[in-house]
Amino acid sequence: MPTPKDMQAGDRVGLVKAARIFSNVISPPIMFAALGLAIALSERPFWPGFGWAWVYGLLISGAPILVVLFLLYTNRIAELHMSNTRERHIPYISAVFFAVVAYLILRLAGGPAGLICLAIFNIIELSALGIINAYWLISLHSAGMTATVVIVALVFGWLPALCLLPLLLLVVYARLFLKRHNMAQILAGIALGAGAVLILVPFGCFT
Repeated sequence: MPTPKDMQAGDRVGLVKAARIFSNVISPPIMFAALGLAIALSERPFWPGFGWAWVYGLLISGAPILVVLFLLYTNRIAELHMSNTRERHIPYISAVFFAVVAYLILRLAGGPAGLICLAIFNIIELSALGIINAYWLISLHSAGMTATVVIVALVFGWLPALCLLPLLLLVVYARLFLKRHNMAQILAGIALGAGAVLILVPFGCFT
């Protein structure tokens, strides 16, 4: 892989800076926290929904982000986006662990069915990403954004999903523009994101 355009702080100006900020804002942890909130509120309106979304978001998004920031602060990873796949082992293992904890809490405490399905999806997707990244760099961003679009289509309808489609296209463009991934890695992420959602549908998830 070529050196990413935003690897060095001095290069993060103009379009490179904008693409990097966009990648951070539309990162999978943030998108899944927002998706979890929407699903929780659709099943448990008002405060119960917010409460369950908080539990899900804390474990699926907040805790893994803190792990990555700790690794960055202690110089165990070179930079936030971890282009070196060897740096991704601990983040993926910890993310799968927190997803399992989220699933157990939601299942045992009677959480919203949609969030339980979302936690199962997170376990499957993160496990697959972790295994693949041990050998090859695959796009986490495209996998996460594709999964978000597919889940929104299944749960809320195709019109809201179509509204999110431009975000997916922008994510693809940003990752390619920054040279964080090539097209094969992007397409593999898209296939994984969609596939990990669709294999759960026959089991009653997201319907």
